[in-house]
Amino acid sequence: MTSHRPGGVARSVRVTEQVHHEIAELVRAEVKDPRIGMVTITGVELTPDYAYATVHFSVLPDDEATVASTLAGLRRAAGFLRSQLGRRVRIHTTPELRFVHDASVGRGMAISKLIDEANRRHADD
Repeated sequence: MTSHRPGGVARSVRVTEQVHHEIAELVRAEVKDPRIGMVTITGVELTPDYAYATVHFSVLPDDEATVASTLAGLRRAAGFLRSQLGRRVRIHTTPELRFVHDASVGRGMAISKLIDEANRRHADD
């Protein structure tokens, strides 16, 4: 028999949003690593047991060297971020943080450039 807890999904969404907000604020205000520049936390995915959080980020400029440097800085700061997160978010397990580059922002900018170029060509015809 399956047990159903009222508000289980809603609580999970609220916890994920709070973790996202807190990590973004911590990266912005507390992390002093020079490798972490103009980084944006674009999303967080939590496992159902809150043991792991996959943190998606984008960075400007979006070149390989900057992404690699930022990823190294975020991985280096993961323990600090996790400890601070544990103080700010009251859940039974503070998740282990895993960082993943979100390439969708760069792809979106490239598609936008292509659309602008096509519109210019169409206007010239």
